[in-house]
Amino acid sequence: MLRMILSWLAVVIVCGQVPLHASDWQVGVARIDITPAKKIWLAGYASRTKPAEGTTHPLWAKALVFKDERGNRAAIVTTDLIGLTRELSDAVSARVARETGMTRKQILLNSSHTHCSPVVRGCAPLAYDFTSEQQQDVDHYAKVLEEKLVKVIVSASRSLKPAQLSYSEDQASFAMNRRGRINPDGPVDHTVPVLKISDPAGKLQAILFGYACHNTTLAFFEYCGDYAGFAQIELEKQYPGVTALFLLGCGGDANPNPRGTRELAEQHGRSLAAAVTRALAEPLKAVDGPLTVKFQRTDLPFTKPPSREELLARQGQGDVYSQRLTKHLLKQLDQQGTIPDAYPFSAQVIEFGNDLTLIGLGGETVIDYAIRLHEELSPRQIWVAGYCNEVFAYVPSERVLKEGGYEGGGAMKYFGIHGPFQPGVEDRIMKLVHSLLTP
Repeated sequence: MLRMILSWLAVVIVCGQVPLHASDWQVGVARIDITPAKKIWLAGYASRTKPAEGTTHPLWAKALVFKDERGNRAAIVTTDLIGLTRELSDAVSARVARETGMTRKQILLNSSHTHCSPVVRGCAPLAYDFTSEQQQDVDHYAKVLEEKLVKVIVSASRSLKPAQLSYSEDQASFAMNRRGRINPDGPVDHTVPVLKISDPAGKLQAILFGYACHNTTLAFFEYCGDYAGFAQIELEKQYPGVTALFLLGCGGDANPNPRGTRELAEQHGRSLAAAVTRALAEPLKAVDGPLTVKFQRTDLPFTKPPSREELLARQGQGDVYSQRLTKHLLKQLDQQGTIPDAYPFSAQVIEFGNDLTLIGLGGETVIDYAIRLHEELSPRQIWVAGYCNEVFAYVPSERVLKEGGYEGGGAMKYFGIHGPFQPGVEDRIMKLVHSLLTP
């Protein structure tokens, strides 16, 4: 017996890994349908002229709650939505805290940014010009959505079971940089990160996977998760009883290519699902604990806001969205006496021991952030997600900020924000992320 134990220890020392025991992790899984009961206005494209007309497939919120052997917990929630707001995410987290004891820093909410999902109240509010009835529909859906997000997290937290975690990666090639329309020479990340959740016997229970690309294959008038939705459906067909969850990466400046039809969305979904399947077929790295979670904000300053006189002179000028922004900023001056000069950007870090670090960034972050973080944190295994907790504007890198254009500041008017950001935005965010990491 002693010889067998010594032999086992020798294998552990050589391989550098201790086999993961079922008692090391507990994971809860839950899902809830968040498709609106009514056909309300779809989000993402300001050019739309009518509400949704049908449903291609249901929209989902799905939750994973992790608990390590020390009792530390973290929740990861994925949603088939354009984005969440800070107000909604904080309200959901506060209610979950009362029911489960998990605090704000322990709850990460990600949006797939599908442009065939309902408008979320407060997300890019100046992109739409609703009638009073349409606004009532949006307001009602916001209340329903809050209830359902709370419910799915609480449900996952109450369904904890012993589990094993392991990690791998593969590639999918349909994402293309969109700066200057189609930009095949621009930076892009084709990595498909995959976290496998299995029971103690090794049976697959859930798959968390990601990709850094806008969900903008489609622009029709039906509720649909776009390529990410089709990828989840494909995986859940392939692995019956398994929950597949999609976590959007820093895809602020990437589009699916080609795009424009349901068939292409299904094609990209199958391509992404195939990458996940390949990753699951390879030897995966065991992910051990302990679990560490951190959440913090830093102000990202805007350029100097316009004066009242400047805004009054702008009235009636520019496109309809620029005019809405002028009106909005004047209203802020009237009601608050000032125009905000910065935005409180959020970053969140979930560390699974030394094996995997998930970094969640707020806003529509561009790919340069993921590239730089991978370079600076090598050889640490990291997973960088954008669109976490809130979508308040595009978050350009220093390069994109200097180049300008849509992601560099042009899109901020849809969010009701004076901009662009001041130079130094990238370094501020990188400093924040590094401050959250365990040395």
